[in-house]
Amino acid sequence: MTQPLRHRLIDALPFWMSLGMIPLTVLAALKGGWWFLTLPAYAWYLVTFMDLVLGLNGENPDPQTPEEHLFWYRAITLIWFPVQAALIFGTIWYVTRQGHLGGPEKLGLFFGIGVSSGTIGMVYAHELLHQRNRAERWLGDLLLASTLYSHFRTEHLLVHHSWVATPRDAVTARYNEGFFRYFLRVSADCPASAWRAETARLTRSGRSAFDLRNPFWRYGALQLAMLALALVLGGGTGLLLFIWQAFVAIWQLELTNYVEHYGLTRKYLGNGKYEHVLPRHSWNASHTASNWLLINLQRHSDHHYKPDRRFPLLQTYSQEDAPQLPFGYPAMTFVAMIPPVWRRRMNPRVRAWRRQFYPEIADWAPYTRGENPPPRGAL
Repeated sequence: MTQPLRHRLIDALPFWMSLGMIPLTVLAALKGGWWFLTLPAYAWYLVTFMDLVLGLNGENPDPQTPEEHLFWYRAITLIWFPVQAALIFGTIWYVTRQGHLGGPEKLGLFFGIGVSSGTIGMVYAHELLHQRNRAERWLGDLLLASTLYSHFRTEHLLVHHSWVATPRDAVTARYNEGFFRYFLRVSADCPASAWRAETARLTRSGRSAFDLRNPFWRYGALQLAMLALALVLGGGTGLLLFIWQAFVAIWQLELTNYVEHYGLTRKYLGNGKYEHVLPRHSWNASHTASNWLLINLQRHSDHHYKPDRRFPLLQTYSQEDAPQLPFGYPAMTFVAMIPPVWRRRMNPRVRAWRRQFYPEIADWAPYTRGENPPPRGAL
């Protein structure tokens, strides 16, 4: 029997908890002071507390669920760009015309907005850019442009999904690599990697790297439009606040990227080839509330298995098939910012993962060093 539309809406409502960031942003803009802390408190700490209370959710939806039954799940991702644009640009307009917020208060407020555009906006952009629907992919582009990270679309689709968990993927964090070193590395490597991927694609079709079909033209135009809008609405202050929230959002995205595949490596088969991507090559978390906020991003193994599968249908895996994190992504990204604590928590898990899935590999040093590819005699 077909599930009534009202019931589908009720089932989808937990995934709409991101809307809680709207009143918190308005409150922080009106009251100033330390009120901006309510934004990270909601996105990080409240969600982590709810994970502890609600526990794990190991239920798997029917992957054959018809598309029309997913409307209320998809809707939150479809409306998020106008929501995020209003939060960013509306707040720039407001704070540069009202005199009740000092400089540190403005920075704090846009730190909170960056938490929203990174923790939520980047995740929704990731969902949208994987879809075949052209309008959804455009919404993903707009979300990325509002955080000055448009190249992520190319890098993610053409590089990361092809080379995840290998030394050829810059986004896969190496074993024992601290987050701050990782952040500097991917900040330099990923834009260049995305450019090479697009130019290689164009070259294969006999076109120049500067052909108008290169999406970097679109990326640049959209980002310049966002910068220009911030400048028009808020002058130099508005422009700096916009750039600051973009940096915070990028920081959030790369923290998540760091956690998702830390220390995990596909087996090298020789001749430049690696084994197929398997559930074992992503860190997963079945924590209930953080999967609501992050629209099931933590079911990451299934995302790499079926990249265009919509988030409500992503499957979870057991410990026997995929490595599990002790906490949800919000808590783990906080741990990642303290490298000694991170290594103490995660390195034993990586070593246990190696023993579980690759007992035949005695020498992991080439993977640890990020050699590309590892020498033949290493395995």
